[in-house]
Formats: sequence, C-alpha cells, structure tokens
Amino acid sequence: MEFQQLLERIVQDDGTHAKWLNTLSFMENAGARKISKCEHPVSVTLIQLKHAAEEHRHAYYLKKQIGKIDPELCKTYAADELLAPVATRQYLHSLDVKACRYLQTVFALNKEELKYAAYLFVTYAIEVRADELYPVYQDILTKESSRVMVKSIILEEEGHLEEMINQLNEFSADWKLHAENILTIEKELHDEWINAIAEEVSQLDYA
Repeated sequence: MEFQQLLERIVQDDGTHAKWLNTLSFMENAGARKISKCEHPVSVTLIQLKHAAEEHRHAYYLKKQIGKIDPELCKTYAADELLAPVATRQYLHSLDVKACRYLQTVFALNKEELKYAAYLFVTYAIEVRADELYPVYQDILTKESSRVMVKSIILEEEGHLEEMINQLNEFSADWKLHAENILTIEKELHDEWINAIAEEVSQLDYA
C-alpha cells in the first residue's frame, strides 16, 4: 500500500485518524526532546532553541487537532493510542544511533561536537521527510473536507529545512555527501515504520 493510499484509508476511520495524529504528535515531541538534549550547556544557538520550541508546538497542535475528531480519544502517548507503537518509538531513536555511528566514522568529534553534528544531520533528514509527508496529508484532508488541518506545520517545516541547510553549510563544505548517506539510513527506517502502520491498518475491519 503506497503512502497516499494508506493515509486515505486512515482518515476514513475516526479512531484510526486520531491515532495517526497522536503518532505524529508523539514524533514531533520526541524530535523536540532530542533537539533539547543535543543543546550545548553554554553555547546553545538561537536557532536550536527556536526549533525545539516549534517542534514542541507542533506536538501540541497535532494533539489539539484530535479534539476536532473526538476530545475523548488519544489523551496520552500510551501504546494503545499510537499506530505501530514499537516501530514509532524505534524510528527516531534508531535514526539517532545510526547517524551518530556514521558521523563518528567520518568526522573526528568529541562528545559535544558529535551531539551538535547529530542534531544537524538528523534534524535535516526529518525536515526533508516532513516536507514530503505533511503536504500529502493536507491534500487528503482538504479532499475529505476534514476539519483537521496541518497547513501551519507545513510552512514552519519548510523554514526549518532552509535553516538546517544554512547551518550545515557552516558545519562542513561536503555536508551534502554525508547528508545523502543519512537520508539513506532514514529512508530505510521510515519504510519500516510506514510498513508497520500499513500492516496494522490493513487488519482493521472497515465495515
């Protein structure tokens, strides 16, 4: 099942749609927490603070959207309120671990430098993914005349991507080569995540 078909199916069922929004909210929240964790204790940049704040706000915004479906649904990030909870929890963590391993082999970095490099490359990969995911989702929401909307997130994610590219240009002249390798790692993990969601959704009885 391709991604668009999967989303079309998800939005047909209120309970599943609420879980999808909650899953996205969980991912945004996990991303925000990872950005905060990568902050240097002293020389944290304004852009890093901005990103963490905006990702947290996206998590909050997506959670609020669930109320447009049913305010009683998905009040926590408990496993039974997420789609493919195991794959969802592993996706960002695995990306972080594998990216760090890769960056450590190509750059000679101390612990703080590695944290910052991971923030740059992992966030870049996630923003590239968000730039693909949210517009497809919004198109489906528009087509279905849904009250749920993610337009404001799309605009901010585009801005984030631009900011990440600016920071990566400062970090390394050949960052694009390394970013391609990180994107390859991300694609594999993303495909595993989507496949796990597709499997779960395909088992639902849409009577």
